[in-house]
Amino acid sequence: MAKPGDQLLLSAVKRDHRPWLLLLNAAVATTGGLLLPAALANAVDMALSGTFVLVTIVWLLVLAGTEILGDAIGIVLAASITARGTAWLRRRVARHLLALGHPGPFAAGDAVSRVTGDCGNAGGVAVTVISLAVTVVSSVGSVIALALLDWRLAVVFLISAPLAGLLVRTHMRLTADDVLAYQEVSGEVSARLLDSVSGLRTIAAAGIADRETARVLQPLPQLAAAGVGMWRTQAKMMWRAGLLLPAVEVAVLAAAGFGVMQGRLSTGDVLAALGYAALGMGIVGQMTQLTVLERTRASASRIAEVLDTPARARPAPQSSNGSIELRNVSVDGALHDVDLTIPAGAFAAVVGSSGSGKSTLAAVLGGLSPVDAGTVLRDGGVGYAFERPALLGATIGRSIGYGTDADEIRVRDAAVAAQVHDVLIRLPQGYETPVADAPLSGGEAQRIGLARAIVRDPEVLVLDDATASLDTVTEAKVDAALTSALPGRTRVVVTHRAATAARADLVVWLDDGRVRGTGTHQELWDDEDYRAVFTGGE
Repeated sequence: MAKPGDQLLLSAVKRDHRPWLLLLNAAVATTGGLLLPAALANAVDMALSGTFVLVTIVWLLVLAGTEILGDAIGIVLAASITARGTAWLRRRVARHLLALGHPGPFAAGDAVSRVTGDCGNAGGVAVTVISLAVTVVSSVGSVIALALLDWRLAVVFLISAPLAGLLVRTHMRLTADDVLAYQEVSGEVSARLLDSVSGLRTIAAAGIADRETARVLQPLPQLAAAGVGMWRTQAKMMWRAGLLLPAVEVAVLAAAGFGVMQGRLSTGDVLAALGYAALGMGIVGQMTQLTVLERTRASASRIAEVLDTPARARPAPQSSNGSIELRNVSVDGALHDVDLTIPAGAFAAVVGSSGSGKSTLAAVLGGLSPVDAGTVLRDGGVGYAFERPALLGATIGRSIGYGTDADEIRVRDAAVAAQVHDVLIRLPQGYETPVADAPLSGGEAQRIGLARAIVRDPEVLVLDDATASLDTVTEAKVDAALTSALPGRTRVVVTHRAATAARADLVVWLDDGRVRGTGTHQELWDDEDYRAVFTGGE
């Protein structure tokens, strides 16, 4: 039965020419492998007759060398194909996950599991399919070779074919559901584990480590059941195949023995018949590859689930003479019919109680979040700083310049503007200190994130509570430095501080996803509900 990811697997195979090279190499190696038993039989008969035929020995060595060389080339090609297929799938999934926006429909740990594990499994589909195809061709070729030796041998062998086919079909049917369940539960465990790791300090402070451990491990019985079912099926098929293979060989050997007694076959032919019987039963010996194929298809289904999830339209910014304008913009569950204009070069503060939609509005203004309805008009590049920035890059300096070609001077200037330069030069290796080795406070990490936004020299700077961990004096210094470092730039700051709102040219007051009011802080302060945003109603 076709699965949702089968078409994706086909696309992964068709996009690269290397599977054709692997197939060609496999065809040559398989041909050599099919001719080898007959050549070995001739060599044995030659030895038993007490004669020496150079051509027979050379032919045997050529075939053996061809098979060995073909296997070596096949290993290299298989590794290359798998690596390229995996990279292609990971790029597609990663791009689509980014297009889905944040928060996305897939939990972080589950998304990581799909990008890493599932793409890794699906990336080797071409190698798996070619391996199985070669095994089938070898089996068919072996039957033909047996028939050429003696049609009776082929008949004896073919009696086992229905049993072998039944084994393969049963294995595929029983394995499919367990493999898919195993992949899905693994993704759920990954999601829970990533959530816990990101909240280690909170868990420790709350004293609920045991409870959180139980939550993370709660799906393990399902994972174990799927794994046990998968390996039980595998074991059942293997012992059945282990009995079938020697039974077939004994039957073929007995038939060949009668052929020798009746003068139809030579001693070497008996050896060849055994070799062809083993090759013919190769498909039964490929049970593990069949399990790999089912795992690949299950992984492809999970990848296809991501790629088939429609991304909301992300309107391209349109020129608006340097200002930012939102026209009737809505984001499901967060913003409703927002109309807003921020003049070019203005300093705008976005305020509102918790859950009012401030961060979503900042994401829309900065182009990070798609909208469900409405139009966004924005001119120029955007720099974005977050409340809890993720510091990417090998060193602190590269973390500031992440995603740009900024040199050391630009990185330092950005750090100076973000009021973090004095902190960084005191680190053990200064700007070359590895991020993992830098003992940074929350406020220092925020300022590094701010420097990362500044180094991009954007026309629009969006700060989503990016100075929340700074004291009021330091925040004022950062604000003054930003005005000096980025003169004439539009700035949008999400804040919960009245002092920050008071310095802004324009305050956007959000309430339950709607713009409750706009104006200066002083103009809005007369409204009791506005004052409650900062005073908590006191």
